[in-house]
Amino acid sequence: MPLSREAALEQLHVWTDDPSLLKHARTVECTMQSAALVYGRGEEDVGLWGLTGLLHDADYQRWPDQHPRKTVDWLQKQGETEMAYAVSVHQTAWGLEPKSPLDRALVACDELSGFVVACCLVRPDGIVSLTPKSVKKKLKDKSFAAKVDRDIIRMGIEWLGVEQDRHIQFIIDALKIHAEELELTGTGG
Repeated sequence: MPLSREAALEQLHVWTDDPSLLKHARTVECTMQSAALVYGRGEEDVGLWGLTGLLHDADYQRWPDQHPRKTVDWLQKQGETEMAYAVSVHQTAWGLEPKSPLDRALVACDELSGFVVACCLVRPDGIVSLTPKSVKKKLKDKSFAAKVDRDIIRMGIEWLGVEQDRHIQFIIDALKIHAEELELTGTGG
């Protein structure tokens, strides 16, 4: 039986209680659900891809030096080998090659989703008027969201085989649907 969202959420909360990490998990879940429709097989992939996004950093808070080994091991014990491999690939330091659209999409959505959220948090209207041009300008500013690895963003987009502007717009559009929940509506100032 495939992993349920309830079981995935339960495991995420066993290992993670940091609000920003939980928000990132939900953010990547949202973008991966949309990615399944665009880069995957459609509706049949939405659940799997969403859960992969939800769990990709589940062990990071408790075991940052081992990340994502604990998550990968747990997913394999659940029989979720496709998810486990995608989570392994997202740890680009491991040097694994993507084998599937799921693997490529997770790398392409993870860092960029976090970066787009950071862009929204400094804008008065948040995601409402955010454009790829604005995101690319912030990407050039190495001091902005300095922990975001721009090389991983570039590599993920290349792995998907899409234009940078198109993928940035895809992430913006995927997150706009959940703007209220993810608190991306702006500073109001």
